[in-house]
Amino acid sequence: MSGQIVRQIAERKDGKVAFVTIDNATKLNSLNSALMSDFVAAIEAMAATPGVRAIVVTGAGGKAFVGGADISEMAGLGPSAARAFITRVHRCCAAVRAAPVPVIARVDGHCYGAGLELAASCDFRIASTAARFGMQEVRLGIPSVVEAAVLPQLIGWGRTRDLLLTGDVFGAEEAQKWGLVERVATPENMEGALDKALSSLLAGGANALRLQKALIAKWETLSLPAAIQAGIDSFEDAFRSEEARRMLGHFVEEQARRRAARG
Repeated sequence: MSGQIVRQIAERKDGKVAFVTIDNATKLNSLNSALMSDFVAAIEAMAATPGVRAIVVTGAGGKAFVGGADISEMAGLGPSAARAFITRVHRCCAAVRAAPVPVIARVDGHCYGAGLELAASCDFRIASTAARFGMQEVRLGIPSVVEAAVLPQLIGWGRTRDLLLTGDVFGAEEAQKWGLVERVATPENMEGALDKALSSLLAGGANALRLQKALIAKWETLSLPAAIQAGIDSFEDAFRSEEARRMLGHFVEEQARRRAARG
């Protein structure tokens, strides 16, 4: 098999973080069928690992997050095999979206096609100033499909059309202006930016973060009245956990201490 998926667990004082690295660096971490199957298995395993509170998806080698789906494999496909191949791309994206814990895309270098769809499927994205983004499928005789469908929710319909119909490539600063990327750092500051994001993320309650991610997923497809009702249900569910009472109680006690200290 060309490439591998590397799994790691980092122990932090605020909880465990799983790292899933796509390592096919000699081909800009392009996704072939075997790698995609292993990626889905890795995401599902890391999400099910006790104590894991977040997952970071990244690419090996520093030159690419994911340069796209493996073009050499796609070039030999017939219609039914093409359907199976693109379904595997979708399953990679769906696994990230279905993970009950937040998933961060750490994007350095090339992020094209299936790689951009994968990044867009993550909960948010941290990009290096060296990152480059594009959906160039139309220049290869195919449309952008599967999780390209989430792009209008991130960047709007006009920019989605620009991105998909032109195949143009753009940098991290423009991606941030469009709303495709939430945080941008220089290559040498990427680890610091990731650490800061993880610290902010893990300051939240573990149960609360799971409830919030699940609720956001519902909001994407529900009408406004139904989305509000789903929020009421989620709020009630939070109080089925000791976490809400503990964290709310701690906040009240801390505020009382501060008032007492001020006299």
